[in-house]
Amino acid sequence: MINDIEKGKTTAIISYILFVGVLIALSMNADEKNKFASFHIRQSIGLTISFISIGLLISNFSSPQIYVSFWIFFSVLWVFGIFSAIKGETQPIPLIGKLFQKFLKNI
Repeated sequence: MINDIEKGKTTAIISYILFVGVLIALSMNADEKNKFASFHIRQSIGLTISFISIGLLISNFSSPQIYVSFWIFFSVLWVFGIFSAIKGETQPIPLIGKLFQKFLKNI
């Protein structure tokens, strides 16, 4: 397992770099599937989908408190995910990470 983590760490970290990072990480992990990298790719894809969908919903409101709360919430989740990848852990993102693993299990 430690060897898996070391081999997949770069791919896992890249997956958290905006939307383009997810695509790059998917292509890096396509040939030789790495469990550690796949875990973080699923987390990153779920975080990106959630960010876009909730962002579209709150774009109808003109309250700075909603926007600031939204950005803080997703920034904290993103930082949690990337630090988890850097430390070599497979800890799901709080609140929604387990759902990402369940719904995106084919990735």
